[in-house]
Amino acid sequence: MSDVAVSLYLPNATTGSTFHGVALQTNYIAPAGADYTGAAAMPGGTTTTQSWFFLTAVNLLEERRASAIVALGDSITDGVNSTPDTNRRWPNVLAERLQGAHGFPPLGVLNEGINGNRLLSEGNFAPNALKRFDRDVLAQAGVEYLIVLLGINDIGHSALGDGPTVTPADLIAGYRQLISRAHEHGILAYGATLTPMGGSRYDLPAAQALRDAVNAWIRDSGEFDAVVDFDRVTRDPSQPTRLLPAYDSGDHLHPNDAGYRAMGEAIPLVLFR
Repeated sequence: MSDVAVSLYLPNATTGSTFHGVALQTNYIAPAGADYTGAAAMPGGTTTTQSWFFLTAVNLLEERRASAIVALGDSITDGVNSTPDTNRRWPNVLAERLQGAHGFPPLGVLNEGINGNRLLSEGNFAPNALKRFDRDVLAQAGVEYLIVLLGINDIGHSALGDGPTVTPADLIAGYRQLISRAHEHGILAYGATLTPMGGSRYDLPAAQALRDAVNAWIRDSGEFDAVVDFDRVTRDPSQPTRLLPAYDSGDHLHPNDAGYRAMGEAIPLVLFR
């Protein structure tokens, strides 16, 4: 639960760098040509950004048997609209709970959420989840558990008409591929229900029908090893298609800090014993 500062010096111009757009952490860029790696303070002329560049992961050596949980998702896993520099994303909340619990081996929580990501089709920011599964799940160290929260962008863009048309069967086939590939590598796959989107730009009858069908399959099919019901946790009981007002960041799609905390606290820790 500590903070790590990583300094990079790039002596030459670079192109095509690894880029995490919505890191929600303040990063500092020194003036061109200056090498301040390891410096405790940055010089004048420093600019800031809420994005990460180049660095994709930090691996730690743990002497005891350790394992990892991968949270594979989109902007709702990425923590969009949470407070920057405070680690309020739902995977952070899960990590805090595991650190404070007794009787668990060391467990890392790897946030593999990407803003705008989709299960099946290509968004503007990243390859779809099926394409990036090897890189973002299987290639990570010590992965034993997978939580999948994906599909809302496929559904929304399909209903808006600015993305490929998808059906419940299409999305279910995608989930089955993720489950099968996880199981091939001894990873338990947990399915998370899609959170409410009423009042957002995705709030169209076709999209709501798709979300309902997908959530029903996630809950009732038994194909995931367990279900994390984020929809039930975050929805307004009086208007189930909408986020609870206390959990709504304002765009009616992304939770706020309180909503992300409710999500992180809703995950049964027994799933990771």
